Amino acid sequence: MTDIQKLVAKFTNDIETAIAMEAGRRLLAAFDPKGRNAPKAAKKPRRKGPIQLCPVPNCRGRAAPVFGMVCAKHKNVPKAKIKAYREARRAKKAKRG
Repeated sequence: MTDIQKLVAKFTNDIETAIAMEAGRRLLAAFDPKGRNAPKAAKKPRRKGPIQLCPVPNCRGRAAPVFGMVCAKHKNVPKAKIKAYREARRAKKAKRG
C-alpha cells in the first residue's frame, strides 16, 4: 500500500467511527430514561375570548378595537356617551347581582 492509500483508508475509518458514534449518541438521546432530551409536547391552541358586543343600548353589533370597542354603526358616537352607557350597564348589573 502506498502512503496515499494508507491516508485514505485511515480517513475513511475515522469518518465511519465518527458517524457510528454520532448515531449511537442520537439513539441514546432518543431513549433517555430521564426524559432530558425528549421532544416537547405540542402546545394547546389558544382559545379566543368571548365575543364583546357594542355598549350602546339595544345594539347587538360586535364591538371591534378598530372602532374603539363599539360596532361600526356607532363608531362616531362621542366617547363620553359610550362611557356613560358602560357605567349605566355596570350599575344595572350590580343591582341584579
